Amino acid sequence: MIATLAAVILIGALLGSIPFGVIMSKLFGRPDPREKGSGNVGATNVLRTGGAAPALLTLAGDILKGAAAAGALPGLAGAPPGSLAAPALAGLAAVLGHMFSPFVGFRGGKGVATGLGVLALLMPGPTAWAALVFAAAAGATRYVSVGSMLGAITIPLAGALGGHPPALIGVAALIALLIVWRHKENIARLRRGEENRIGASA
Repeated sequence: MIATLAAVILIGALLGSIPFGVIMSKLFGRPDPREKGSGNVGATNVLRTGGAAPALLTLAGDILKGAAAAGALPGLAGAPPGSLAAPALAGLAAVLGHMFSPFVGFRGGKGVATGLGVLALLMPGPTAWAALVFAAAAGATRYVSVGSMLGAITIPLAGALGGHPPALIGVAALIALLIVWRHKENIARLRRGEENRIGASA
């Protein structure tokens, strides 16, 4: 079992580290998102620097790699059916791989879409609440960063209120903390009144 978990963690991290933002921007002949806008490889900055098509494909790829890590990978690696540890660890590893991708010099994304893919599979109810919080907060403030952070924090809170297993709540809380930490530059820009609003150009 230990060998299985180690394999799940390693492969999950490699899967999560696929930099779809960079790949899609290159495929569409758009600027490298690391060199424009916020410098982030996630879908929000790809939208700002490259347009809707590469951004949507980046979003889909980032969500799917999180879902694949938590959903398909444990079974392929031989984890026992019904195990919570393997999907949770694989999902967490995918989020960390996305944030610190070795393929782009460890300059990854903020983990929101990949975390969404993981937690939508493991905790669909709390993730649905998080989606509502994200939409309300981003719509009211026009800051994607605000919606993302509040949405991430919502999942472990809703999970705890809904009586989900402590292991899943713990992983969701850790992912939420990582997402907020990765938004530290956004928080600094929000304080200075310099954060890009929805619809702003690069």
